[in-house]
Amino acid sequence: MAGNPDQDARYLAAAAEFGGALQRLACAMEANPERRRDLLQDMHVALWRSMTTFDGRCALRTWVYRVAHNVAASHVGRERRTRAGAVSLDEIDHLPDGRDLRDEHETSDALERLHMLIRALKPPDRQIITLYLEGVDAAAIADITGLSAGAVATRISRVKTILAQRFNDLAASASHD
Repeated sequence: MAGNPDQDARYLAAAAEFGGALQRLACAMEANPERRRDLLQDMHVALWRSMTTFDGRCALRTWVYRVAHNVAASHVGRERRTRAGAVSLDEIDHLPDGRDLRDEHETSDALERLHMLIRALKPPDRQIITLYLEGVDAAAIADITGLSAGAVATRISRVKTILAQRFNDLAASASHD
């Protein structure tokens, strides 16, 4: 696939500026390292392809997140159809992390627990909280997701509260092991 020079330049600029955010999004959406690499590659391909239609009517950041989140949502939907589905936000209980994290650094332990809890969310909540953690404001999240800014703000508040509770519950149960 050969692109035009403008497409390539716009893609390279977007990838340079938002590549870290795309990696964090892939990590939040996919636990399996091989599928995560595939997801990240799919995000980059879709972003490159989308640069032929990017016309600047929205911020580049909004465009990149919209493209990446659409790819991630499709990925999650495919994974969900082929494996046991995600649990709803209200159904999250004490999820085992499947490995002994005692010897790992406290920060990476906390980050892995947070990623595990985020991956357990249903796709809309996962998308919203991931964008929020990337520093995207409610209005921009609304533009990306198609929800109203008020609905986004309400979901952010609700998800943050539940994630904090579940995170603390996991940390407490880990300290008792």
